[in-house]
Amino acid sequence: MSTVCPIKGLDHLEFYVGNAKQSAIFYTQCFGFTNTAYRGLETGDRKVTSYVMEQGEIRFVLSSALSSDHPISQSVLQHGDTIAVIALEVSDTVYAYKQAIERGAIGIIPPTEQQDELGVLRYAAIQAYGDVLIKFVDRSHYTSNFAPNFVPRTSTSVHSSGLQRIDHVVGNVEQGAMNQWVDFFVQTMGFDVRMHFDDRAISTEYSALMSKVLEDGNKTIFNINEPASGRRKSQIQEYLDYHNGPGIQHLGLATDDIVKTVVQLKQSGVEFLPIPQTYYDNLEDWVNEIDIPVEQLAKLGILVDRDQEGYLLQLFTKPLGDRPTLFLNY
Repeated sequence: MSTVCPIKGLDHLEFYVGNAKQSAIFYTQCFGFTNTAYRGLETGDRKVTSYVMEQGEIRFVLSSALSSDHPISQSVLQHGDTIAVIALEVSDTVYAYKQAIERGAIGIIPPTEQQDELGVLRYAAIQAYGDVLIKFVDRSHYTSNFAPNFVPRTSTSVHSSGLQRIDHVVGNVEQGAMNQWVDFFVQTMGFDVRMHFDDRAISTEYSALMSKVLEDGNKTIFNINEPASGRRKSQIQEYLDYHNGPGIQHLGLATDDIVKTVVQLKQSGVEFLPIPQTYYDNLEDWVNEIDIPVEQLAKLGILVDRDQEGYLLQLFTKPLGDRPTLFLNY
């Protein structure tokens, strides 16, 4: 655990969306999440509606504003549906916030307490890249509900997709800004740089990007990408253009059975990026240790990455909305 900022792990990710009710149905029907808590007009909140969606250890909060002048509405107007808040669970929000501010972070929400009959929830927030907030949450005295002003929901998901946890969170920043934000995570929260990919490692004839991987002691992983020059506009620059600035590009969600998960997601209507058959034509030459037939990998569009430590199976969804911005990686 970092001595700079005692991070226990990811608490939740909050999405700002145009219609939280419809988004909750989308994540339930397509991805197998369960709505476990809610706030809105029925609970007395006249400003924001939020649905807490859970699966495995993953917790999303889908929030919409109830007026056009609310910051959430302004965010959706500028960015479309987006992940606006990365909430990190910490043991002491005052200490985490104080340490981050002393090391150069900009404070947005000072240490705050919310209390109800179930206990006290403590939180604070700092500014990250673009409009993304890093929120520190202390649940040590509030464990039986998501947060005050939320009511629990007992509805069950139509199905589970077998998703277990958030593996990594990937953010895109402007060209030349990657190192600035890497330093921000290192200095203010004690993350370490684990890997660095330059434009020679991640590039095609037409597009390129640079990326650094950050990790803390509890395996909370953040990637930060920036565009690199290519013959055409890079995927990172396309994101920045349509998102109107830096933000979270995608999430890596881990599953213990990728074949079962992908089959379930496809049956539920989730669309994945197509992979050309030529990718699989010579795959058997170097993936003999995989117990999944290459034909099945090709049918499902699953990619294989290998290094000296083993292999990784993954694939990417198409953008979740109309803008080519946020997507998921399994």
